Amino acid sequence: MATHIKTTEDGRTLQVIGRAVFLDGVKEAEWLIPIVQHPNWKAILEAVPKATHLAGRVPLTWDEALVAQAALNEAREAYETSPTGIAERLRHSINVVTSIRD
Repeated sequence: MATHIKTTEDGRTLQVIGRAVFLDGVKEAEWLIPIVQHPNWKAILEAVPKATHLAGRVPLTWDEALVAQAALNEAREAYETSPTGIAERLRHSINVVTSIRD
C-alpha cells in the first residue's frame, strides 16, 4: 500500500511504499532527517523556508513529515511482527552470538 505525501513542483510523486520513501517509483530514503541535522541546513532553509525534514534530497514541511513518518512507522511495525521480520531478527541475533563466540 502506498501513502501519497506530496507532488513536487516538477510533477513527481513522493510516496511511502512499504518501509521506504519513493520519488516517482525510485527509492529515495528509508528514514526522515530533521533539517537541523543536515550539514547544509542553512542553505536548505534559504531555498525552502517551510522545510522541517528531508526524505533523501526532498524537503518536507512539518505536516508532510508527520504523514510520512506515520506511514513509515506503520510499515515497520507490520514488518517487524511478520514471520519474515521475526526470522530476520533471529538470524541477526544468531550471527551476533556466533561472531562473539568465535
